[in-house]
Amino acid sequence: MLTGHAPEASRATREPAPGDRLAAWQRALSRTFVDVEVTVEPDRPWTGELTAERLGALQIATEEFGPGTILRSARSVAADPRTHILVRRQLTGTALLLQDGRTAELHPGDLAFHDARRPFRVVVPERQRARILMLPRALLRLEERQLHRLTATVVESADGGAAGLLLPLLDGLVEEVSRPGLPRREQLARAVADILATVALERIGGQPESALWERITASVRTRLGEPGLAPQDIADQHAISLRYLHRLFQRQGTTVGAWVRARRLEAAHEELVRPGAAHRSIAAVAARWGFTSPSHFSRAFRETYGMSPAQWRRTAGTVRTVRTD
Repeated sequence: MLTGHAPEASRATREPAPGDRLAAWQRALSRTFVDVEVTVEPDRPWTGELTAERLGALQIATEEFGPGTILRSARSVAADPRTHILVRRQLTGTALLLQDGRTAELHPGDLAFHDARRPFRVVVPERQRARILMLPRALLRLEERQLHRLTATVVESADGGAAGLLLPLLDGLVEEVSRPGLPRREQLARAVADILATVALERIGGQPESALWERITASVRTRLGEPGLAPQDIADQHAISLRYLHRLFQRQGTTVGAWVRARRLEAAHEELVRPGAAHRSIAAVAARWGFTSPSHFSRAFRETYGMSPAQWRRTAGTVRTVRTD
């Protein structure tokens, strides 16, 4: 079913003929949000359902669609002067939001901003459901350079900070605002806009991701000797989601497991030739740095440094006894 948009309430429209469904869906999205182009795979069944209502400057819509692609092209931007900010809160299923050279992979509970002033693309691999909030860019109270940094970045409730507190509140307010006959609905709608502005400001002006990376890696270095150290433990310690933790490491070109193993090997590599540790066996050094299997440690050490731990200890010891005078 396709549903259309009325100024103050939602209403259903008649189901179009099969041959007109895609065109009708594109018109419904363009009328409700901004001009977009929709594509679907001809050999795959798809459905679309849309409800929307406007409360003052804020528009609240629920979209069920997929599989398919929604494109705001450069041509659409030129033809449609609307410059609103759209906020996608994924309810079910997944979606990819692409804008400004970034891709936000949205899962249920995730939120991302996109800017109608520039092209964007939303790709949904299967039928999914999302809530779309649309508001004038001025209500976010951000400079243009800040908006450009904000788009197509994922905000998760589990990321910690203000988002963890405000996103559940946002959901509750939206549900309240959507109730017909509720007093002061437009005042609540302004509160929704204020929450979005706060979340956006924290996303681009809160703790930089680089600072979070430094905090996490510094903490992990103190826990390298814990054999059972797992990504979930690290995520819990820093009040972020496991998926966000993995994404942080991926942006550094590595994985959590690979980074931890490399730091453990570095620490063991250094300790094996430390004068004060000469009495420690190789197995003891391996265990000290979180390796539960001496054979696994030896294989990993050889793969990394091109020699066994014993060879490294002998070679380093020989080099240290060479006189240079």
